[in-house]
Amino acid sequence: MHNMSLSFVLAAILGIGLPARAEVVVVVNPNAPEAAMTKEEVAQYFLGKSGALVPIDQPESAPIRAEFYKKVADKDPSQVKALWSKLVFTGRATMPKEVGGSADVKKAVAANPKAIGYIDRSAVDATVKVIYTAP
Repeated sequence: MHNMSLSFVLAAILGIGLPARAEVVVVVNPNAPEAAMTKEEVAQYFLGKSGALVPIDQPESAPIRAEFYKKVADKDPSQVKALWSKLVFTGRATMPKEVGGSADVKKAVAANPKAIGYIDRSAVDATVKVIYTAP
């Protein structure tokens, strides 16, 4: 009985100590000509270096947002915010449109063939096309 209780305590500690990791995928409209992108290509849209596609961002408080920028742009949220503040202040770019979550990203991407967004792989359906999977 003591070993079983200890196992539950250890499992709870490990479960709490390890944050859930989402598998982040980058999606576009199914009718978009893009079939695949590199990490660098994806980063250019979300860091304001290209305006060919319209980036759709998740809320600043969403854990997937920090994971996405870390995996794709090698930047933490404060670095991304500072970069965008500079771009917006100098008039060189406008902030990505921010929506409420993966469901809203899918709606925005499905409605606009020029939109690009990121969601958890578990949210992928026929309304979007996966063009990049973050490692």
